[in-house]
Amino acid sequence: MHPPDADTVLVRHGELGVKSEQVRRKMEARLADNLAAMLDARGLSGTIEQRRNRLFVHTDRPDDVTAAAADTFGVASASPVVTVDPTLDAIEAALAATARERYEGGAFAVDARRAGPADQHPFSSTDIESEGGAAVWDAIESLGETPTVDLDDPDLELFVECRADQAYVFCEKRGGPGGLPLGTQRPVVALVSGGIDSPVAAWKLMKRGAPVIPVYVDLGDYGGPDHRARALSTVEALAAYAPGYDLSVHVVDAGDVVADLAESLDSLRMLALRRFMLAVAETVADEHEAVGIVTGEAIGQKSSQTSANVAVTDAATTLPVHRPNLTADKAEITDLARDIGTFEDSTIDAGCNRVAPSYPETNASLDRLRAAEPDDLFDRAAACAETRDVVPIES
Repeated sequence: MHPPDADTVLVRHGELGVKSEQVRRKMEARLADNLAAMLDARGLSGTIEQRRNRLFVHTDRPDDVTAAAADTFGVASASPVVTVDPTLDAIEAALAATARERYEGGAFAVDARRAGPADQHPFSSTDIESEGGAAVWDAIESLGETPTVDLDDPDLELFVECRADQAYVFCEKRGGPGGLPLGTQRPVVALVSGGIDSPVAAWKLMKRGAPVIPVYVDLGDYGGPDHRARALSTVEALAAYAPGYDLSVHVVDAGDVVADLAESLDSLRMLALRRFMLAVAETVADEHEAVGIVTGEAIGQKSSQTSANVAVTDAATTLPVHRPNLTADKAEITDLARDIGTFEDSTIDAGCNRVAPSYPETNASLDRLRAAEPDDLFDRAAACAETRDVVPIES
């Protein structure tokens, strides 16, 4: 929802404002580049203007550009605005026009912010709210309605941001993902299974500015084409948040290894497989100068994810293993999967549960696991990683 004649989208970021001046400028420039890529990917045009703690996109498609900004990592919120002169008369006129266009009954409120020294304008933010509120009141009465004001829970809230040279009037703050601009951190390898959890974990690392290199370990007969297809589909959903970044999926054929583990190990097979996967991910990470591995694991969600078992699987790699879902309940992870668009593909039945043992170990020791797993497990992980296929994903 935007004011009449909206011509700009105001884009806010969060944490960037607390960084040092040098870091903030670099991150804001990265955010501007990422936003430009997002607009281009969606066939949108606009001129991006950088100002301290704000980006402004001048466009004739404010609603679509607002939606694009709200999907860009690092954006706290975005608003389609109408730009007016920084005078009380111009602001009041824009507020009144917006009220006449957008009022649908109920109470209203005006929330104003005036930036700059006190003597920069001959009025205060309180003056804007008072005089602007009166203009809105009159506009609503002109519609034949009886206006009321509710500052705590209005049905229509109108906003003003007044700066030295321009003022912006708007009636929507659309939330973005927040976090940091993608590309402001070093990359990590994301182990993606196509289930609900791993794409959510990858998205969370992307939200913190780290590009991901997706790795899918093909389980052979224990996975199947549907298992692989849903993994690729979830990465396609992630790629929509990262235009300009390569999210090609590194597909590692591990069918023979999985079959051997299923035949030779019983209660420990899933832990050995997890260690194999981490070793595969480390090989890929070394080639791409990635600095960590991200998985979708949450403490206690599965037998292989107990606190004891996480400790023994982590010993398979020298890289840090990031688990952003670690303390999240399944319902929280599922809700976020729905929000980011990975849930539907993640829930396609792929029949990949046959690899899990009937009575899995939940309190493994590293010595026992090392004694049970094949001596050449990590060598085979490196060999499988070296012969992997890379499947392009379009953003």
